Amino acid sequence: MYKISFKESARKEFYSLPKKAVQKISIAIDALQNDPRPIGVKKLKGQSHPLWRIRIGDYRVVYSIDDAIYIVNITRVGHRKDIYE
Repeated sequence: MYKISFKESARKEFYSLPKKAVQKISIAIDALQNDPRPIGVKKLKGQSHPLWRIRIGDYRVVYSIDDAIYIVNITRVGHRKDIYE
């Protein structure tokens, strides 16, 4: 089972979202504990280290996975129009 950790800026982004979005995203993030590469996950290109993203409606969660120590580190959370900037 993987441990979930948030970058501080990602935590602020997450809690600034609308309440309904936070509830849905929270469920998806909790599911990453059991399967950090669920169906529909995409590996982002052009990064210095591998990043992954999952879609939850119009929102995206960008994270890295450390398989050696079983940690999923959330780096960005936000609306799809803002997340890749």
